[in-house]
Amino acid sequence: YYTSIPGSCNFETQDQEWTSVCGLTQDPNDDFDWTISNSAVRGEMGPHADHTPGKGQSFLYVNSSAQKEGNRARITTTEFFPASLGVCRVRFWFWMFASRQTGVLKVYTVEEHGMDILMWSSSRNEENKW
Repeated sequence: YYTSIPGSCNFETQDQEWTSVCGLTQDPNDDFDWTISNSAVRGEMGPHADHTPGKGQSFLYVNSSAQKEGNRARITTTEFFPASLGVCRVRFWFWMFASRQTGVLKVYTVEEHGMDILMWSSSRNEENKW
């Protein structure tokens, strides 16, 4: 479900519709993809709902258990957002279950000539919560 805030999405959509509804696309050159879910992957620790208990259930996840170091799962916005100073903010919730296969979650912006600029990254989550 898309809100009036550009780029905002709560992922309460049919399984195959989240990319178009949310204005996101899977990178065709990455190694594996993000998937929409409403519960933890069977046999793994993880969230049973999104960060808004009682309001929503769906979230995006990647299962890294079958991946090797260096593999990437990447989503991008389908539209560019104009640069702004102190106006445009990225806000998201994440849950990283610490295991041997846990990688690094990174957020990039793309500058006008197409160069990726790392804005934020995390290789751990302090607690098992959003």
